[in-house]
Order: sequence, then structure tokens, then C-alpha cells
Amino acid sequence: MSNVTQAYDVEVDARDLSCPMPLLKAKLALNTMPVGAVLKVLATDAGSQRDFRSFANLAGHSLLHETVEQAVFTYWLRKEC
Repeated sequence: MSNVTQAYDVEVDARDLSCPMPLLKAKLALNTMPVGAVLKVLATDAGSQRDFRSFANLAGHSLLHETVEQAVFTYWLRKEC
């Protein structure tokens, strides 16, 4: 994707939380969202890259985009089911 800001419906700030909390907070947020909604997650745990890629694949959600800027990992996930 380009550097254009990705639209989202809900944001979860999981910065300064270590594994597995960023993923757990994202899962809890996704549970409350309608199918098709987009979740933006901010995390500082470097392991979150592996976690979010695997989670999206296993849970059937779409990882639309991810960025890393100044040690902050940002993910946009679309709820698919």
C-alpha cells in the first residue's frame, strides 16, 4: 500500500504491552466489531509482527497493511468472519 492513511473503524493502543497482550486486546476488539470493519492496532512489542501475521491467517481475518515507524508497529485488520 502507499503511504496514504488507511481508514479504520476502531483503534487499539497496545503500546508498551508485551506478548500476548497486543494480540489479546486486538482479539477482544474484533469480537465486538461487525464483519467488514477495520481495526487499527498500535504495538511496540517486536514479536507482534509474527503474532499478527499468524493470527490473521489462522483466524480468517485480512491483514490489510502494516507499518513500523519509530519502534511502533501499526496493523490494520479487516474482520472477515
